[in-house]
Amino acid sequence: MGDIAVIPLVDEGLGNSAYLLDLADGRALAVDVSRDLRQVREVARRRGLRVAFAADTHLHADFLSGAVQLAATDGARVLASADGDREYPHLGLRDNDEVDLGGLTLRTLATPGHTHEHISFELRDGSRTLGVFTGGSLIVRSAARTDLVSPERTEELARAQYRSLQRLALMDDDVAVWPTHGAGSFCAAPPGAERTSSIGTERVTNPLLRADSEDAFVTQLLSSLGSFPPYFLRLGEINRRGPALVHGDTLTGLTLDEVEHLQGSGAEVVDVRPVPDFAAAHIPGSVSIPLRPVFATWLGWLLSDDTPLIVMRNEDQDPAEILWQARKVGYDNIAGELDGGLEAWLHGQRGVRATPLTAPGAVADPARVLDVRQDSEYAGGHLPSAGHIELGSLVTDTGHVPDGRLVLMCGHAERAMGAASVLERAGHTQVSVLDGGPQDWADATGRSLVTGPKGAPDRAGGQDLHGQARS
Repeated sequence: MGDIAVIPLVDEGLGNSAYLLDLADGRALAVDVSRDLRQVREVARRRGLRVAFAADTHLHADFLSGAVQLAATDGARVLASADGDREYPHLGLRDNDEVDLGGLTLRTLATPGHTHEHISFELRDGSRTLGVFTGGSLIVRSAARTDLVSPERTEELARAQYRSLQRLALMDDDVAVWPTHGAGSFCAAPPGAERTSSIGTERVTNPLLRADSEDAFVTQLLSSLGSFPPYFLRLGEINRRGPALVHGDTLTGLTLDEVEHLQGSGAEVVDVRPVPDFAAAHIPGSVSIPLRPVFATWLGWLLSDDTPLIVMRNEDQDPAEILWQARKVGYDNIAGELDGGLEAWLHGQRGVRATPLTAPGAVADPARVLDVRQDSEYAGGHLPSAGHIELGSLVTDTGHVPDGRLVLMCGHAERAMGAASVLERAGHTQVSVLDGGPQDWADATGRSLVTGPKGAPDRAGGQDLHGQARS
């Protein structure tokens, strides 16, 4: 915006954007940054900036805030809602409170809905509003979900969200909208490519701003809500108390004896290697979560945060990436990694398992397929007669999966391999993984996919896959 530098810092895995505002005097404001501060620090270093302010729009449920770390290491002043009852030093802000940034002003707007204490930050240059950091209030083409505080308050907060969006929509058309949640975030729906917008654009294109009434808004918003990872229910409280400070980004090396001792004490092995490597050979009982941008989400969905974790990785996979993705969703209990990786395991003559990959054209009986994608993806196009259970639900529902030969599938095999590893751990011995997705099967067999949710009559011909693809 002219000479105002607002730099989006996109986390593709979580589907969120943090922001760094260059205050043009060697200082910066960071908004909604996660505990993984690597990108913030790199941008600040390149621009010669010190983070002087760290602002949080709400008590985040999908990541641990980096504000406390910035306060400790950079001397940043933490800005947050006074209604959040945070237990660490911060400037508690209420509606219409202003913070002088040195030439620019940050004005607080109470915008409850996504959370009860949610605020937005209006960036002003004198009497002119340049933009607004909307967090999980007004987002591109939508608004963030309202069911994360408690089930009993979901509708109440949805109605508050309606009023918050109406308030923001009163701003001028050219006011920039800088939301935190976006495409790929389980806090947001629907998915889309754009991460920033303007008030004028949202007034015209956002279906929730065009709802006929508050009741219509509530119905529309709540009908869009899907499942979310269980760690969403605990991170808000950790953010209220203040995440622990963390240092270092290396994994502790473990011997074979140490790994086996930890396993005997209840530790889990998380195998972050690519799907073909896990398929060929892996430690029995290990859980497959390939290292990729959404690693943190699936770690938080498939494994407990209070269980020590042992990492199995390939030599070319970055240990810092593994650690920081784990830390930003509250997984600090990383015991280390097996020195030498799988080769050391094999050299020590320990046993391994293999999980076959099945070519799309080799699936002759779709009724033996279990699709583990999200509900919206399955409804958008699936194999005829395929079973369906979301991967996140499978962890606690393996007892309902039938015995016998089973092909697991998702969009690109990553989630399916995670599902296969969970089922193998539960005693299933005849599982394989589709090496591809539903469209690959359709192309290989010449058969059509079908559409509609589980339990509805299959409708042929729907080959356009929708929804949040989390592979």
